[in-house]
Amino acid sequence: MDVVDLWVRSWTGDDLPGARRLLAPDVEAEWNLDAPVDEEELLQVLHRIIAFADGVTVVARTDAVDGAALIYDLAAPFGTARLVEFLGVQQEKINEVRHVYDVTAIDRYFPGLYAN
Repeated sequence: MDVVDLWVRSWTGDDLPGARRLLAPDVEAEWNLDAPVDEEELLQVLHRIIAFADGVTVVARTDAVDGAALIYDLAAPFGTARLVEFLGVQQEKINEVRHVYDVTAIDRYFPGLYAN
């Protein structure tokens, strides 16, 4: 199983220690949420998604030589939001994580998700 499969399985299974082990020590994290992001905040938001969501489904995946792009449906009790994730992989570690959230749907269906 490749590192992208392990990443998806780890965070969607709420295995934060497993997800953390897949990240390179100097991982770059970015997102379009109105909050600062680092490795720990990223993992905490993913944990909150899993804790609140009725389900998380990968609806599309495109692999590249050095990573992958994934589209997730995040089903909440009152609606579904989308997350697009871009992963950079180098030497079997994730060195880049870029998240693009459907912010309108996140704010509506996952209120307080990224509030500090």
